[in-house]
Amino acid sequence: MAPPLEHGEHISGTTRRSLLAGVAALGALGAAGCSRVATASTTGGGELLDRLRAAGVVRLGIAGEIPFGYIDKNGDLTGEAPELAKVIFKRLGVDRVQPVPTEFGSLIPGLNSQQFDVVAAGMYVTPERCEQVIFADPDYQMLDSFIVRKGNPKGLHNYKDVVAKKAKFATGTGYAEIGYAVEAGYKESDILIVPDQVAGLNAVEAGRVDVFAGTALTTREVVKKSAKAEATKAFTPTVDGKPHIDGGAFAFRRTETNLRDAFNVELRKLKKSGELLRILKPFGFTRAEMTDLTAKELCGG
Repeated sequence: MAPPLEHGEHISGTTRRSLLAGVAALGALGAAGCSRVATASTTGGGELLDRLRAAGVVRLGIAGEIPFGYIDKNGDLTGEAPELAKVIFKRLGVDRVQPVPTEFGSLIPGLNSQQFDVVAAGMYVTPERCEQVIFADPDYQMLDSFIVRKGNPKGLHNYKDVVAKKAKFATGTGYAEIGYAVEAGYKESDILIVPDQVAGLNAVEAGRVDVFAGTALTTREVVKKSAKAEATKAFTPTVDGKPHIDGGAFAFRRTETNLRDAFNVELRKLKKSGELLRILKPFGFTRAEMTDLTAKELCGG
């Protein structure tokens, strides 16, 4: 997000929540990004951090998704995760970051086959993924929100409202919101599935549906220029009858606990100082997306 899909499952096997960018640049960089990287030690928590310091560069696995990690129109690496990586790895003594673009579904296999050193793609932490990699603590949390007509005429604020008011409901291909709506009692075969939040906005504006569900960040951003639609206040969906909040984080090979722990130390400093929000704010993140969730909590441990 197996639990419902979520950010990081959407083009992974799958599709993604946000728009893709820099496809041509990704292809070119991808060819350059397949050479070997520093080999991990299998004992003592791993020696990769020392190797990265010596090399002066860390390779980041990204999946070309705005706003999480992508190549912009100028061919430069950016996004919430790469920009955060630049700050933290510099503090760890690694001056440069280098992108290795891949499909989202290839991020964990690519990490574990040493095609790159760390996944920097805003990947959601899930128990299933925690069996394959180790995560830093989340650098953001994510709630859901709806795109509705201006004034929210049907009064739709959560999935129960959608069911109770028999609203015409849409969400994106492979989105976690499919599962959230079904859990609330919405019939899956009645859900209109569209490619992404832009198509969802168009469906609401055209009156084909009453509501489109997505993440609070993506719905908030996509309605900014709309004269006909608005985003509802962010809310917490329910999974297995309990409130469910997703969190995105950096992923490391399971042998590299030393690197993960050092990363967490710097991440905590950025959270405490408020600098984390400053880094993520240009990509649409707000104080509502800041979090004290831990990887251990989200891994189910």
